[in-house]
Amino acid sequence: MTLHRPDPEPIVEDAEEALLEGDDYPTHRRGTARAALAHREFRLMWLGSFGSNVGTWMQQVVLGSYAYQLTKSSAFVGLLTFAQLGPLLLLSLVGGVVADMVDRRRLMIGLQAGQMLLSVGLGLLVMRTDTPSQTALLGFVLAIGVCNALSAPAWSSVLPSLVGREDLPGAISLNSTMINGSRVIGPAVAGVLYPIIGAGWIFLINAVTYLFVIGALLVVRFPAIAKSAEQGWDRLVAGFRVARDVKVVGRILTVLPLFSFFCLPFIGLFAAVAELDLGLNSKTLTYGLLYATFGCGAALGALSIGTVFAGVDKKRLVRLGLLAFAVALGVFGLLRQPAAAFPVVFVLGAVYFGTTTSMMTVLQATLDDAVRGRVMALWFMGFGGTVPLGAMVFGPLLDATSGTVVLGLGAVVALFLAWWSDLARLARDDERAAV
Repeated sequence: MTLHRPDPEPIVEDAEEALLEGDDYPTHRRGTARAALAHREFRLMWLGSFGSNVGTWMQQVVLGSYAYQLTKSSAFVGLLTFAQLGPLLLLSLVGGVVADMVDRRRLMIGLQAGQMLLSVGLGLLVMRTDTPSQTALLGFVLAIGVCNALSAPAWSSVLPSLVGREDLPGAISLNSTMINGSRVIGPAVAGVLYPIIGAGWIFLINAVTYLFVIGALLVVRFPAIAKSAEQGWDRLVAGFRVARDVKVVGRILTVLPLFSFFCLPFIGLFAAVAELDLGLNSKTLTYGLLYATFGCGAALGALSIGTVFAGVDKKRLVRLGLLAFAVALGVFGLLRQPAAAFPVVFVLGAVYFGTTTSMMTVLQATLDDAVRGRVMALWFMGFGGTVPLGAMVFGPLLDATSGTVVLGLGAVVALFLAWWSDLARLARDDERAAV
């Protein structure tokens, strides 16, 4: 595979096309968050996804707290987290193949509607009794996870077509900001409402928020994307072939699952870490604010990639971000007082999502449209898929020891990855090989 080198587009041609399509032509610097928001189709999808993700994070933070209060078992919380995100590990590849074959709008509408109905079912299950079946709870969460795994590669493969390659870094930054901005708003709203209305109503509210993204999908105009001519087995393994042939892609898709498995289990086990190490009950407002602080840091870290660091080489930011993450995670694992945890989790969130946003920017800028869905499927397998696997594996270790052990191990691995992820050197190797 040859590396993609974006061709410069004439400014007059860009402006005429933007005016004809009803967009506000970005007179500011290309590749920034402002330039991405100037594209009407991206703007609509971003706003719709923002509304939906607020509900998703309300459900996610309450689900972890509800499960821990129901069972007092970090292992069960880890299992539930795996049911929610584990399908990304097993089904993202299928989702990537489908995303490169079918109408992506119809695929995403159908899968979003499926998650909406399943969230309704989850809410009704929890509202019926104070001790719902743990098996049924896992079943609903698993089904939601399957729909999410099949739709995630389609959304990531559509993103570049809504803004063009020049504004892709800003779009990725805003997409990550949206996810983490909703991580702030969702837990904050849930922290207030959960003690008042209970988990069941939170899950029903999440179901309603799916209408925002479904509405956006119904009105957004998706440009036609060239389809790959590959068939059968070649179509299925195309993403692995790109990872083998392009060193930067291969290294990112190797670093990511190691980072997710060893360094990020604390996300799925956040409620348990807060209670065991910091003495915070996960149903309290203080816990909700702590989680929201983490999300606020993540949102600002992601936004910085398309603003403050828009002109900085993202390959170098990945290395620096992993180093900063290792320090912040190690410090968080040593804390025992909630007050001291607030500034630390803010920094932890910022370097966590600033680093992963930089990695995704490098990856997306390297890919051709014909294989984008399948390569991004490997991204979701490595990122979303291994986080819950790590939570399931490290949950029992957390029960037996403390957050100091689990987070300390993650900090050591992050230090190694900071040394190993020399993407700038690999990019130079790829360029020489492509000549």
